[in-house]
Amino acid sequence: MNETQALVTLVPWTLIAQILNLFIQMYLIKRFLFKPIKEVLEKRRQMADQEIREAKEAREEAETIKKEYENNIAGAREEAAQIVQSAKKEAENRADQMIQAAEAEVTRMHQKAEADIAQERKKAINEVKDEIGGIAMDIAGKVVEREINEADHKKLIDEFIKNVGEAS
Repeated sequence: MNETQALVTLVPWTLIAQILNLFIQMYLIKRFLFKPIKEVLEKRRQMADQEIREAKEAREEAETIKKEYENNIAGAREEAAQIVQSAKKEAENRADQMIQAAEAEVTRMHQKAEADIAQERKKAINEVKDEIGGIAMDIAGKVVEREINEADHKKLIDEFIKNVGEAS
């Protein structure tokens, strides 16, 4: 029993030394182990927080750029549609103007052609009248030169018809 009691008994100086030893170890562990680990963990946390902030800022900036890009695309589409629409209107206006100019030109050419035809008709009628007058004068001159018998009369008429046919 003594032996077991000696194992279980507390020696006050040993207990105080062990408690002091525990406090010294805790101080050393805290100072040289926990403090640097805590500083490393704090730096990592700050870096992680900074990366998260930067990622959020980058995402917000990307969203802003995306919205701006989409607005620009929508604006460009609208502008392209307006350009196409105005080009169509301009083309239609030019086509209408060209059609009107062509119709006016056709009308003018038609009127000129009618005027030319009328003038040529008058000219041809005048030429035929002159020819007929000349032929009549020739016939009258021949009639006066000689006396006309039936054969000569028929010959003169045939000659007159032949000359009129050549003139026209």
